[in-house]
Order: sequence, then structure tokens, then C-alpha cells
Amino acid sequence: MPFTKIAVAGLSPLFIGSARAVVAAILAVLALSLTRQRLPQGRQWIRLAVVAAGIVVGFPLLTSFALTSTPASHGAVVIALLPAATAAAAVLRGRERPSAGFWAASILGALAAIGFALLQSGGFGQLGWADLLLFGAVVAAATGYAEGGLLARELGAWQTVSWALVLASPLMVVLAAVSILQQPPSGTPVQWAALAYLGVVSMFLGFIAWYRGLAIGPMAQVSQIQLVQPILTLCWAWLLLGETLTWTTIVGALAVILCAAAAVRVRLGTPRPPTNP
Repeated sequence: MPFTKIAVAGLSPLFIGSARAVVAAILAVLALSLTRQRLPQGRQWIRLAVVAAGIVVGFPLLTSFALTSTPASHGAVVIALLPAATAAAAVLRGRERPSAGFWAASILGALAAIGFALLQSGGFGQLGWADLLLFGAVVAAATGYAEGGLLARELGAWQTVSWALVLASPLMVVLAAVSILQQPPSGTPVQWAALAYLGVVSMFLGFIAWYRGLAIGPMAQVSQIQLVQPILTLCWAWLLLGETLTWTTIVGALAVILCAAAAVRVRLGTPRPPTNP
């Protein structure tokens, strides 16, 4: 999110949300071609469309537009809900059944993350379009994570990410072209570097590692690692953007990480669910 905030300072949100996917799709095509991966079959294409809609189209575009009018630290408030949303999506789609103790630790962790981010960002204030866009981004990402985690058990982690990027690439190329026609990009070198990071790392390399972890699962447990994301977001927002970082960072970080650790320990103490989708 801090890199997206840097990029939207000079580039249009539509261009950022689409161009980052185009960059990642180019890498995906190269990886799939060089390794001669077999094509997905039947319903796998429909499931890949769900993944693409969530993580390639939905989350990047919604967060890009939201961060044109809100700080990265404020975005961390809503994105802190993502672990709980991913766990819920995993339960609905993957037939995972976390225990009551897991849910209690997860909810406490989410509340700690939200409270921490609220203290840092100064509170929600009046609910605006940026908040609604961020809520939509949470739903989109959670859906894409749950379906992609299951699909990665069949196709492989990097293959799932790559095929989702390829599937969404025609739409993202069109959106990138439209954004260029509407507002020719003219960012600074730093803003272009931020966009390059979003395309290469956030949209491709990072997703490969993330989906591998989700595939190993259980997804509801693995998703709780995201509870440290608000902490990292605020730290990078402070370092890169100069946004306020106070002593509450230490307290908030401890609370969030302890809750995440408790959720993992509780989940490890329960039988593993079936891994078949």
C-alpha cells in the first residue's frame, strides 16, 4: 500500500491498477512458456476467473482508487480485516472448520490490528468512498485467496498465479490503454519504480510465495499471518511517506503478533481438514 500511495501521487489509479497486472502477466507468460506448463482443464478455468477477479482486477484497482484520497496508514485500518475475511472464505469454500479458540484468537487479532491502525491514522471519521473501496478490496482479495489456495494444490502455486494473470491480461491491457488515452502517464522516476515494484513483486513474486503457503494450509491458519500486515504497512508508510509513527506501534505490534501466534497454536492443535477442494 505505501508503494501504491507513492505511485498514485503522479500516475492515474486506473493506470496503476491495470499496468501492474500487465507487467506481472508478461512475467507469467514467460514463466509458463519456458517451463511448458500444461493448460488448465474444464472447471479450473472458471476457478481461475474467480482468482483473477479477486487479486488481479479487484484488489489492485480498488486500493489504487482508494489511496488517491486516503493515507496508506488509513488503508491499513480496513485491510486489517483481511485475515478474518480470508479465514471465513476458506471455511465456506474449503470446508475448513476452525475451532472456537481459533476464531476467538483471530477476532481478537483483527480487533487489535484495527484498533492499532485507528490510533495511528486518527480514526475513520465519516465513512467515505475510500473506505467502501477498501472494504470491497478486502472481499475481493479474501475470495481470490481462498479459491487460489485450493487451486494451487492442483496446478501449483506459481502456475495458479500465472494463469490467473494471463486470463485477466486482455482486460487489463484494455484498461491500461484507456487510462493512457485519458491521462498520458508522466510520473517521476520514483513513481515509476514504485509501479515496477507493484508489478514484479506484489503482483507476481509475492503471490507465488503466498499461494504456496495457502496450498499447504490450512488456509484459515495461514491467513492469520496477515495480521502483521498493518504493522508493516504503518512502518513502511513512516519510512517512505513520512506518515506519523508513535510509541503505540510497539504496543500494537505486540498485541497483533501475539494474537496471530495464539491462533496458529490453536489451529495446530486441531486435526487437519481434507486438502481436496
